Amino acid sequence: MSDAGRRHNPGRGSGGERIQNLRLKLLVFAVLCALPLFGAVSLWLRGVSLIPLAAYGIVSVLAFFLYWSDKRKARTDAWRTPENVLHAVELAGGWPGALLAQQVFRHKTRKVSYQLLFWLIVLLHQVFWIDQMFLGANLLALF
Repeated sequence: MSDAGRRHNPGRGSGGERIQNLRLKLLVFAVLCALPLFGAVSLWLRGVSLIPLAAYGIVSVLAFFLYWSDKRKARTDAWRTPENVLHAVELAGGWPGALLAQQVFRHKTRKVSYQLLFWLIVLLHQVFWIDQMFLGANLLALF
């Protein structure tokens, strides 16, 4: 298959291989993004702040780029992006872009310690928005 054919074939990873269980992964992605997106849009519409909504978008694009760059560097034995940098970007709101990049580039998907921290970051974002939207931000008051 030509490179042009790979780029325009949905469900294909960076090497032309199919992303396994694409529909299920897209559903999980949508479910995970629903609460943060709804919360961030709600803050914006109430005139509280546009920052969370903008941050998720901008930092997710940054995370996607960092994963792409790190995968590319891994293939050429170049200086890699430190994992703590990737995790910091995920924590800052880039986890949706990171999750997409993990699947598209098949990068950082098998390292258990990395995935554990990644999913803890995703969980932290979910808990934050549950607290903000349904618990009156009382969890944050405990800390």
